[in-house]
Order: sequence, then C-alpha cells, then structure tokens
Amino acid sequence: MQSKILLIISALALGAILPTQAAINTKLAKAIGSPVYAAFVSFAVGTIALFVYLMVAKQFNVHALQPKQHPWWIWIGGLLGTFFVAGIVILMPRLGVILTFSLVIAGQMVASILFDQFGWLGVAVREISLGKIAGVILLVAGVIMVRKF
Repeated sequence: MQSKILLIISALALGAILPTQAAINTKLAKAIGSPVYAAFVSFAVGTIALFVYLMVAKQFNVHALQPKQHPWWIWIGGLLGTFFVAGIVILMPRLGVILTFSLVIAGQMVASILFDQFGWLGVAVREISLGKIAGVILLVAGVIMVRKF
C-alpha cells in the first residue's frame, strides 16, 4: 500500500512539473525570441543532463543505440516530445496555463483510453469501462467550465 501511495504522489509531482516547465520555457522563448528555439535549448540542456547522468552512473552504452530488430517507431519519442514542448510554449501564452493544461489532460485521457482499449504500440490491453468513460466526460466538462469561467 505504501509503495502505491508513493507512486501516486510521484505521478502528481510529475504532473506539477509540466506547467512549471511550460512557464520556464515560455519565459525562455520570450527572452530569445522564438518558441521553437526555446524548445531546442530545453532539449539540449536535458540531453546534456541525461548524458552526464549516464556517464556518472556508468550506464552509457553506445551499442544500445543500434536499431536491431525493433520497430522503427520506438525512436520517435523524442520527436513527439519536441512537438509537445514547442506546442506548449506557443499555446500557453495565448490560452493561459489552466486552459492549456486542461485541454492537454483531456487529450491525454482520450488517447489513454484508446491505448488501453486497443493495446496500441504494445501497451497492455485494459478494457474501457463506464467509469473510465464517465471520468473522461467529466474531464471534458471541466475543460468547458475552465474555458467559460
């Protein structure tokens, strides 16, 4: 039970990182004059940090980067991350933090239900339930309320 609570707290903390990162990257975009360049700088700093960690932890393995027998799409996670970071930096100043992330969370929930239901990209299948559908509907209703009020 304790480990489950720790996982839940960790997930909440990770969720709090997203608007914090967005606010920082938005300031960076204003400072350097480009949301895309700000996303580039953000990823460059993150890449350097991860490289340093891998070196210090003695986990860097250049052979792990070989494609081998894996599907081509396992290599595009970083590409999707760049679209996310650049998109957030563009949207947040226009929509505000709460509306931007309400929409992001609603989009995540809809996609998550589809991934669970159909097992897309190799995730474990977890069937859609009425409770899950109700939760997504409530999230979308929350987005509408955030937008109107």
